[in-house]
Amino acid sequence: MSSISFSFKDSLISKEEIDSESKRMDAEIKSMNRASSSGYEDDRSSINLPEDKKLLSSVRGAISKKMKLKPKCIVVVGIGGSNLGTVAVQEAVLGKLHNQMNPKIKIIYADTVDTCLISDIKKIISSMLKNGENVIINGVSKSGATTETIANFEVLVGVLKKYRNDYEEQVVVTTDRNSKYWSLALKNGFDVLEIPKKVGGRYSVFSPVGLFPLGMVGVNIKKLLSGAASMKKKCLVSPKYNPAAVSAIIHFLHYKKGVNISDLFLFGNDFESIGKWNRQLMGESIGKEYNLRNERVNCGMTPTVSIGSTDLHSMAQLYLGGPYDKLTTFVKVSKASPSVKVPDFKEYSELVESINGKKLSSIMDAIMEGVKYSYRKGKRPFTEIILPDKSENSVGQFLQFKMMEMMCLGSLLGVNPFDQPNVEDYKKETKNILNRR
Repeated sequence: MSSISFSFKDSLISKEEIDSESKRMDAEIKSMNRASSSGYEDDRSSINLPEDKKLLSSVRGAISKKMKLKPKCIVVVGIGGSNLGTVAVQEAVLGKLHNQMNPKIKIIYADTVDTCLISDIKKIISSMLKNGENVIINGVSKSGATTETIANFEVLVGVLKKYRNDYEEQVVVTTDRNSKYWSLALKNGFDVLEIPKKVGGRYSVFSPVGLFPLGMVGVNIKKLLSGAASMKKKCLVSPKYNPAAVSAIIHFLHYKKGVNISDLFLFGNDFESIGKWNRQLMGESIGKEYNLRNERVNCGMTPTVSIGSTDLHSMAQLYLGGPYDKLTTFVKVSKASPSVKVPDFKEYSELVESINGKKLSSIMDAIMEGVKYSYRKGKRPFTEIILPDKSENSVGQFLQFKMMEMMCLGSLLGVNPFDQPNVEDYKKETKNILNRR
């Protein structure tokens, strides 16, 4: 099994600086190690999901049961941590164009109460149901009381009820045990999958939140978890040899110097949703008004997402000529598959030299090397992560790396990387407004 590699030689942070700060990480690494042997009793317990065989068995049982219905489509009804990880893995492994490749099962995400989106989803699944095809509705809400999710779930289950007398068989609810959503599901005869209590939404991709829909569309969830488990072991060792801790230290030291933007620059179009998943992970984990001592700090780095080479034609001028307020993490795949080669049409050589007969992956590699050269020349700090391939194992490693990195960074910044109190404010006010209306 090949491992992802992490390089920080261009981070503009010396090894001595990293070693000096690594001592501050000892307590957090010890806490992670304690959490790794305490089930789901600790906020860090999401690190135990990849090795939870009982949880994997329950998910596989649900998948096997629903696959007997030979569904044409699965609709994931969730928002934020309830669907971003699923989208990230699905697109990275199966591609953004999965639904256009005539798969056995298509996947659709109902992640906002946008009237146009939900209206289109209703039309799509109504057409399938009219044709005698089955559709699985997977409602995902950790709290069981997410406004957008419950509204969309009600609408889409209503479509199922219209066309199926046994519509209950085509519904799966993923939530905390004993939430109101859990109780409603049992009352209505829906299958229920449990999210462990201490696993927060943005850390839940390796729970039934991600595993059930991913397994339904053909992602090898065992390999995904195997990759995550192997990375977990690497991120539980001494901070000096721990890639998640080192990356967190680099972010922390740059933040202390006034760098307040962290750009994940992914050289792979299918990785864009990984960037959006990471955006929530960092934004909610370290963007805090108060620290652990209840002092007002208004802490945080703003996470951004860039796609290579697309965003070189929209953002590179800012990145290379603008303020020195960004730390970039470049992400690429070592082995591109399949291979596509530019034809050797002589007349095109007058437009762009030296591309005829070359693989597109070679052109992308040259572009990336050119970008890194420009960053070095301009003294713009960056780190680099290389995935062996786009397999489930590699993607599992990467997601686990980022989640454990964020736990480490939260510790360095002195904030709680597991709560989101200010998000809860808007949710509360939304419900108050709806009640008044």
